[in-house]
Amino acid sequence: MSDAPNASQVPSEPEPVETEMPSHTDVDLAYAAPSTLVSDDNHATLALVGNLKRPAVRFEANLTDPLRFREAMGALYAVVGSDYRYVPKDRTAYLAYRRMRAESANLGLWEGQRAYFSWLMRNDPLAYVILDPVVSVHPDQVFFEVFSKDEGTYAKLGVDLDAFEHDPAITPHWGTTNIDFSEALHLGLEQLRSERPTRLRIGQDGVSVRTEGTGTVLEKSIRVPDSWLRGFLQVQSAAALPRDSFTLNPIDLYNALRHLRMHADRKGKRRGLRIELVPGEPPRLVLEPWETLIPSSAAPYQGKTAKVVRVWGRRRLFLLRRFLPLVEEVEVHLLGSGLPSFWVLRAGPLTLTLGLTGFTAANWSQAIRFDLLLPRKTQDTTAELDLVLAHLADHWKAGAGDLLKATKLKWEALVEALQLGCQQGRIMYDLAADVYRLRPLTDAPIDLTRLEYRNARERTAHDLIARRGAVTIVSETRIAATGLELTGRVEVAEDRREYRPVLLLTDEGQVAKAECTCPFFRRQGLKNGPCAHLIALRLLHAEREAQRRRGLTPAEALTAETRAFSRRDPQGESVYQLALDRQRLTIHWGRAGQPLRRQRLTFNSIDDARRAYLARVSELSTGGYLDASDS
Repeated sequence: MSDAPNASQVPSEPEPVETEMPSHTDVDLAYAAPSTLVSDDNHATLALVGNLKRPAVRFEANLTDPLRFREAMGALYAVVGSDYRYVPKDRTAYLAYRRMRAESANLGLWEGQRAYFSWLMRNDPLAYVILDPVVSVHPDQVFFEVFSKDEGTYAKLGVDLDAFEHDPAITPHWGTTNIDFSEALHLGLEQLRSERPTRLRIGQDGVSVRTEGTGTVLEKSIRVPDSWLRGFLQVQSAAALPRDSFTLNPIDLYNALRHLRMHADRKGKRRGLRIELVPGEPPRLVLEPWETLIPSSAAPYQGKTAKVVRVWGRRRLFLLRRFLPLVEEVEVHLLGSGLPSFWVLRAGPLTLTLGLTGFTAANWSQAIRFDLLLPRKTQDTTAELDLVLAHLADHWKAGAGDLLKATKLKWEALVEALQLGCQQGRIMYDLAADVYRLRPLTDAPIDLTRLEYRNARERTAHDLIARRGAVTIVSETRIAATGLELTGRVEVAEDRREYRPVLLLTDEGQVAKAECTCPFFRRQGLKNGPCAHLIALRLLHAEREAQRRRGLTPAEALTAETRAFSRRDPQGESVYQLALDRQRLTIHWGRAGQPLRRQRLTFNSIDDARRAYLARVSELSTGGYLDASDS
């Protein structure tokens, strides 16, 4: 960290060498035996063996509904292995893997698994780069947490203690550990049957019967990428941010997934799931690019204002398909277009929470926008956080109101402490139960300075933003049917130079084009990511947008803004786009999916243009149009 730039010395052109900032965190895991299902004709025991390098956790009870548990764990396993990133074909690693399989063909399951991890460490130490599932045993619930390999999906399966038949002679030991969710364990889970009594056992020892490999220890040293760990902590802690919530019936989600399964995506066309929310009316799901409307049969939306929210990564909802037939209710929580969304599926005592990031690893523009919603604090602890942790150490869970009374903190200080605890991985917010839980993600403390920024260029961009007047937006130009073009000016005192970054943002906030006059961009373009000046320009624009949404920018100071509106009727959808640029007002209108008409008005003063713009906004709002500026 000593080589990282700081506010007093900002290098204008940091080389894209990630060694300047650590790229991974080493996590050591050890298991005394494989997690497996041991069964006979009359009884089955699902033994989940905990990590020997973490405090011991113990739980043992019979499952009342093994079928629901099997399907829920199947969905969890699908999330663990999901990777929706594009990967070009390369058979080199596959052929090496086939040679390893041939060499270990005569080994047993346990020895073969140990040989596989040894081969990974020798040949591809970064191939296995995700943390084993986190399992927590609390006085009211046993829950499992996983994060996908592509850093796009978070899932939590909560199993209430009502789902078990308890033996009074067995005393549970509360805490958090890891389990090895291998393919062998998944195949064992597939053998669960409703007619056969099944016992769930969590502990550091294996099952009581003899299993292959007993007496040996499986040790894994996983090099978890910091980006993966950062995404896990951020997406999970984002669940506590302000959000719009509504309910769906399971058949509504099924109808949407059925349409996606029957229709392939169109290259170059929109691929979002658009959600229209109107107070007093059931939510409406719109599938792009077909504009297929799926009305909901659930309760009306209870929000105060109408809005349109666009969700990305819709095909990741297919990870729920096994569990969906058993679900009784679906809750949806939206932070905004392009931001994480959370889908809570309730099936009796089982609750599956699926969190979608809303952006891919390559979409740095949306990732930056999301980063601004969460605090950047790297201290190990605060007095407020210590009070929260002390209360949770005694009670394991608590709502925000209970913590407010117990800690006697002010609300703002409590919220900041809770966010800090979530980002450190020491506590987690259970969205389904609306409580905070004590759950250390790793046994050793996480070095937050390594997770504060994605790379040195992002750190430099934040330092430039902190300098007053160093980064400015020269112009904002709305291009019809394309997006918003931003031209910036970045002054770097150390270089005695001025750089001109240019960004073209689509209506969804994604970057369609990026250019900069700096040497870094001229040498490499975007092959190794954006330069610090492009990031700084995107940060400044995102901060302005966030201030506008929070209402911090008064109408009197409004000189440039773009908003979109839509209204649905039996024949389709009408859309309006209003773009204010100082003394000029540009209006686009027409039917969705068709070429839009355009009108450009120029006024004598900025005040006249602003008044005309706000009058149009008010007219559309009162005319039943939904504000779709973020969709």
